[in-house]
Formats: sequence, C-alpha cells, structure tokens
Amino acid sequence: MKTLDKIPTGKLGRTSKMVSTGAKIGGNYLKYYSKKAFNPKLTRDELDNDNASDIYDGLKSLKGSALKVAQMLSMEKNILPNAYVEKFSLAQFSVPPLSAPLVRKTFKQYQGDYPENIYDQFTPDSVNAASIGQVHKAEKDGRKLAVKIQYPGVAESISSDLKMVKPVALKMFNIKGKDSDKYFKEVEDKLLEETDYILEVKQSKAISEACKHIPNLKFPVYYEDMSSERIITMDWMQGMHLSEFAKTDFTQEQGNKIGQTLWNFYMYQIHHLKEVHADPHPGNFLINDQDELIAIDFGCMKKIPDEFYTPYFELAVPKNINNRAFFQEKLKQLEILRPDDKPDEVEYFTDLFHEMLSLFTQPFHSETFDFGDEEFWGKISNLSEKYSSDKQLRKMNGNRGSKHFLYINRTFFGLYNLLNDLKANIQVNDYKQYLN
Repeated sequence: MKTLDKIPTGKLGRTSKMVSTGAKIGGNYLKYYSKKAFNPKLTRDELDNDNASDIYDGLKSLKGSALKVAQMLSMEKNILPNAYVEKFSLAQFSVPPLSAPLVRKTFKQYQGDYPENIYDQFTPDSVNAASIGQVHKAEKDGRKLAVKIQYPGVAESISSDLKMVKPVALKMFNIKGKDSDKYFKEVEDKLLEETDYILEVKQSKAISEACKHIPNLKFPVYYEDMSSERIITMDWMQGMHLSEFAKTDFTQEQGNKIGQTLWNFYMYQIHHLKEVHADPHPGNFLINDQDELIAIDFGCMKKIPDEFYTPYFELAVPKNINNRAFFQEKLKQLEILRPDDKPDEVEYFTDLFHEMLSLFTQPFHSETFDFGDEEFWGKISNLSEKYSSDKQLRKMNGNRGSKHFLYINRTFFGLYNLLNDLKANIQVNDYKQYLN
C-alpha cells in the first residue's frame, strides 16, 4: 500500500482537499444524469460507487476526524447504500499509513526521542493504519509490543473537520441546523477524548481490570512509561481481526462462543459499569487460536447517566412498549417527544418509535436470540427503507432524542452487526452471573 509523506494539518489545506473532492462528486452527478438521459432505466449503482470512492480517497489522505466519521457511517449498514458501506469500512483498519521517515519525525515530536532509542527493536513500517493513528511492532526486554502513533495534526483539526462534514450529516440524518449543536458537540467531545492517549491508557487499564473475570476475554498490558499524550505502548496481541475471522469457515460452536463473550462483555459494561466501549467495529477486536476475544482499543468510552439508562432500558420490556401512556412518558424523558410537538407529531412519532423499538429490542425479549436470523435483519432493512423514504418524516422536526442516543445506539448497532457476522446464538441473560 502506498504510504503518505505528509498530511494536510492546516485548515486551508484540509478545506482545499474537501473542496476538490466536492468538485469530483459534482462531476459524477453530471456524468450520471447525462447517461440517464439516454437510458432512463439506469440505476444509481455506478454513481454510488464513484461517489463513495472519491469521498473515501479524499478522506483517507486527511486522516483524523473526517475519516473517523466515515468509519462510524460504515457501521450504519441499513442507512447508507452498500457502495458507501464497503468503501468506508476500509477506514476501520486499512488506510494508507505514514511513511517511515514521517513516522520517525512524528515519534520524536511526540516522545522527545527517536523510536530506536526507546525500544530494542522497532518496525518502521506500519502493520495497521486507521483513522486517528497507526500501529507498529516493537520489542523491549524480550516483550513483543504494539506501538500506536497518532497522526500529526489530528487533535488540532477536529473542530474544523466537523464543520466540513456537518452539512452532509445534517442532510443525511434529517437534522435541523438550529438544533444540531448538542449532537455535534457530543461527537466533537468524544473525538477529542480519542486523541488523548493518556486518557485512553487510563480507560484501557480500568476496563481491563473491571472485566478480567469474564471468561474467554483477553486484554493487552499497557505500559505508561513508554506512552504519552500521542503514543501508546501495549503488548502485541496475536490474533485475527474479527472481520477476517468472520470470513473463515468457522463452526456454529465457535461463533456462539465468541459471540457470547462479546455479548457478556458489553452487557456487563452497560448494566454494571454504566460506561461502555462505544466503538464496536471489527478492527477493535481480535480472535486468537483458542477462540478467545481480544479487545484492543478503548479510546471511545461513553458514560451512561441514570436519567438516560433507566427510561432507555425500561423500553426494552414488551409490556412497557405496549402501554401507550407509559411509552409516551418515557419518550418524553428521552427527549424523543418534545414540549412543542403538535398532536399529529406526538401520534406520528409515538407510532414510529413503537414500531422501531418493538423490533430493535427483540434480543431482550427471550432467553436466547439468534443474531444470524436473516428474517430479523430483513425486517430492520425494510423498516430503515420505509422511513428513509417517508416524505412526512422529512417535513417534521427531525431532531429527536437525547444526545446520549448517538453513542448508545451506535454501540448497539455495532454490537448487533458483529454478532450477525459471527452468526451467534447467544444466552441473553448469561452476563448476569458476572455482575457480583
């Protein structure tokens, strides 16, 4: 893979890159409509492929939060066209890395010395490059290590990057500009936390300690003396990325074992710690040769306040969902129903969220749940398609829900998708034995 000798770090350079990408998108539309004039049956597939490629190519050279947003969107399999999902999913763990000379220069800038003076051995070529940083192999005192180095300029460009992608996000998710600040502030705060590697090491050690008793779950050891605000040094963990494992000919027993570990890990965090790893994409998990789950990245942790946790999980209970008065009261607590709603809006959004939650909370309604059930995923896809083309929804005030929905829903959608990749049939309440 081609390496990068530089990354635009200034606002002007990054904005110029986005403008040039926008020009390419405009050209793609002109080409599409020209062809459609002669062939009315032409689908959008070619347009989606061209746009997804051009957007991704622009973002991967910028790195940082713009690319991170693409990574987040790649998990929304039922929102984006498949071409975007496939292309943006590369942002999870496969983007052009920094060149060896730029790595050495960046490392010294962050750590005050060159890597060969800190480690006994250091591999200058990256083994894994993602949106915010890339990973290198190293050795020290006989220990095999993974060294994560943050890309230059990432932390400083978060605010300006989000302003660039904001117009696209507003249109995509039907968010009204005047009320969007609370959502974008939530994203900005989380992205800033992800660039603070001192905080990430602290969070990683805390969750490793809190969850070490859960069977079949492993974590690396983190080395604070060889880490800093932009560098993390941890044990090198041998394993296959979950997405790669999912493509192998694994057995149902293996899928169930790994899926159960993943489910227990997340339910324990949510219901006991009230804080959860809110970035459940395949690049953050490895599977070793004992079919154990290895969690390797805790830059994005989301605290779950009680005022959100209580009504959110009360609505996972079927009798509560079907009690309309109770249901509407919880929707108000979760800021889904608003004080300024008109009667027709109250009825519309009550019905909408009743349909959505009745489906999305199904895994909590029985003792076991099969995440490989294609009928369940077909219903989710149909529901998503139904409301994405709903003209009435577009006319209404689309800003619905507490800011906490952003990362909690992202967590559940990511978890559900990983469990689907594993075709896992899980015991829903198995995690409860580890709460005490």
